[in-house]
Amino acid sequence: MTASDGPFVATLEDRGVVAVTGADAAKLLGGLVTNDMALLDDAKVPALYAALLSPQGKILFDFLVVRAGDGFLLETARARAGDLVKRLAMYKLRAAVEIRDVSADFVVAALWGSGPVASGDVERSIAFVDPRLPALGRRILADARSAEDVLAIAGRASASAHAYHAHRIRLGVPEGGRDFTFGDTFPHEALLDQLNGVSFTKGCFVGQEVVSRMQHRAAVRKRIVCAVADEPLPEGHVPVLAGEAEIGRLGSVAGRRGLALVRIDRVAEAQRGGTQLSAGGVALSVAVPAFASFRIEAAA
Repeated sequence: MTASDGPFVATLEDRGVVAVTGADAAKLLGGLVTNDMALLDDAKVPALYAALLSPQGKILFDFLVVRAGDGFLLETARARAGDLVKRLAMYKLRAAVEIRDVSADFVVAALWGSGPVASGDVERSIAFVDPRLPALGRRILADARSAEDVLAIAGRASASAHAYHAHRIRLGVPEGGRDFTFGDTFPHEALLDQLNGVSFTKGCFVGQEVVSRMQHRAAVRKRIVCAVADEPLPEGHVPVLAGEAEIGRLGSVAGRRGLALVRIDRVAEAQRGGTQLSAGGVALSVAVPAFASFRIEAAA
């Protein structure tokens, strides 16, 4: 299966939806999340990628945001949707906002490969180009009552969630919970700055000062990068080694390709010194995703 054979459509059962509605929905989210909610006022920007951080600047939740009715839908990790509702409710105070886990009302799917990638309504559902990277394809939030019919129309070939993740891994796009740990990862480390997930001009949001300092540092020490081997990579988030020294950890893998959160300065030192990188006994090499602007280089 290749991306050019599509379009393929895959149901992502591990993805859920949180609805934030009401007169103050945009104002509430605008003061909390990493991206600029005002961008959604432009019809040319149908969706955003954003995160809610801890005050220390680490990612607690990441999500795709799209307008719906008098508010917004946040597509996020299904297992964490309830926790996201509780976290947002902490900031609600007297705002005219309703926050609900509506995962049972939607089926989340990914559509990728050749074929149309326009945004908009698709048979009683919401479809939009993935705001992280257009090459990922479209996301579809389908009404659960008619999802089977919707997805039959949207894609000519049904694919597995595993096939979608292999596509995502080939492109070098990380996913929270698979490639980085919630509550222990800064946005720059998870590539939110590279994937349109952070606004550096909107002003305040939770954790903004920490993120701003990292943006203006000479270099970010840890980044998620692409890992490639000549044999299947091990699963289970095993350590990445430079010789015998641990310099990071593998995230999601698909055969001989994977993603890894590593100390890029240590990778540069290993490359310069001819030290082999490995994970679980499998030799590998790493590279910066094609969309990214940072480089693998040693610390100054």
